[in-house]
Amino acid sequence: MIVLQVSHLDQAFASAKQASPNECCGLIGGKEDGSAQSIYSLRNVAAEKTVSYEAAPEDLFAAQRQMRERGESLLGIYHSHPRSAEPEPSATDVRLAFYPRAIYFIIGLAGSQPVMRAFRISERDDRWEPVEYAVAGE
Repeated sequence: MIVLQVSHLDQAFASAKQASPNECCGLIGGKEDGSAQSIYSLRNVAAEKTVSYEAAPEDLFAAQRQMRERGESLLGIYHSHPRSAEPEPSATDVRLAFYPRAIYFIIGLAGSQPVMRAFRISERDDRWEPVEYAVAGE
């Protein structure tokens, strides 16, 4: 199970709010035991930013380099669905889930408060399932 800190949620929510009405994207790095250590906000360079995300390659490579330098592993990938209160993976999210070991976090902004839900997505099997995560320091 991935354990995020409240500050990680705050960072991810701030990234989503700042990008809105476009989708945001980023990575979550941490230890093999599932404890998140860092949030890496990435620029969304998708052609249709309001309905999809594509991380800027240079941002992605820089974040992965920082993770290696810090001894972190990729735990999760996050992005937002600005017009959803209870976000679920879209068909595009499933089709583009290239990291089968990562947990995919989706932030919904349409409710009174932002929400983040987590999923295990299998592009190969064309399916997804919700997963639980914990927040430390609440």
